[in-house]
Amino acid sequence: MYAAVVRSYQESPKFEAIDLPEPSGAHDAVVDVLAAGLHPRVRSQADGSHYASRGELPLVPGIDGVGRLPDGRTVYFAAPDTAFGSMAERTVIDVRLSVPLPEGADPVQIAAAMNPAMSSWVALRRRIAFRPGQSVLVLGATGNSGQMAVRIAKLLGAGRVIGAGRDPERLRALRAIGADETVSLAGDPETAARRVGEAAAEVDVVLDYLWGKPAELAMVPLLKRRSDRSRALTWIQIGSVAGPEAAVPSAALRSANFRLLGSGQGSVTTAGYMAELPALVDAIADGRLSVNAVPVPLADVADVWGTPAGAGQRIVFVPTRGAGA
Repeated sequence: MYAAVVRSYQESPKFEAIDLPEPSGAHDAVVDVLAAGLHPRVRSQADGSHYASRGELPLVPGIDGVGRLPDGRTVYFAAPDTAFGSMAERTVIDVRLSVPLPEGADPVQIAAAMNPAMSSWVALRRRIAFRPGQSVLVLGATGNSGQMAVRIAKLLGAGRVIGAGRDPERLRALRAIGADETVSLAGDPETAARRVGEAAAEVDVVLDYLWGKPAELAMVPLLKRRSDRSRALTWIQIGSVAGPEAAVPSAALRSANFRLLGSGQGSVTTAGYMAELPALVDAIADGRLSVNAVPVPLADVADVWGTPAGAGQRIVFVPTRGAGA
């Protein structure tokens, strides 16, 4: 069979023949892969830079996908923690890490949307006791996951959502998907941080996809402007597009009721993730959440891997049976 195969972290995956591992666990099953999304997490998996990288080569990348089980059921699955992922004509899954799709669900849309949606969905549903009516700042709202976070915060009942990001066109578009206010992060970083403080001082939750300097600079201006510093503010660190490190000022932790935590692989149990998947699948399948999915034949993986998708798009690889045979 054929798959996208990484043999060096310095090179893009190549479409080539590879043996399918034999199912070995009591809950293992072989699925025909219908669609697998090219998420930022998958890119970092393929270049070895992700914090959960196993350092094992060769590697078939892909952390999730949509597949068809031998009994004909179509499922969304999270790939097991092995070196053989979802970007293949067939793969081995643990059926306990899968959920059936509703009748008529689009495999490409599910494969495109689940990963960017999962980060904010799980953060608000599993990392905190989020209550309808609370307000949310999405830091990095012009990225794909940040845009989805705006939608999800509203879907889960946020009373007010503020989106902060650099891209002016995508920032303007946030209004149409639920943002009540937007803040530009363009220009001088300290000036941008003050704008965040002015606009978002009264939020209850920050969903942070940036980290790095933007987060570091925004914390104190945001906290200083709160009308009641004893009212809880929870900062959830999800992504690190702007850098892997941020110096957290000690004053931020002492001078306000400020809680800083992360949400990602390891901070939520597998059971916790799986419990959220059916409701999230339903929200995507019925159109309440969506992304601009771009299906690409898996055989073209080497050609498109290094080319970023357009604004708001998510590339989804669709295996072609017998390609290259």
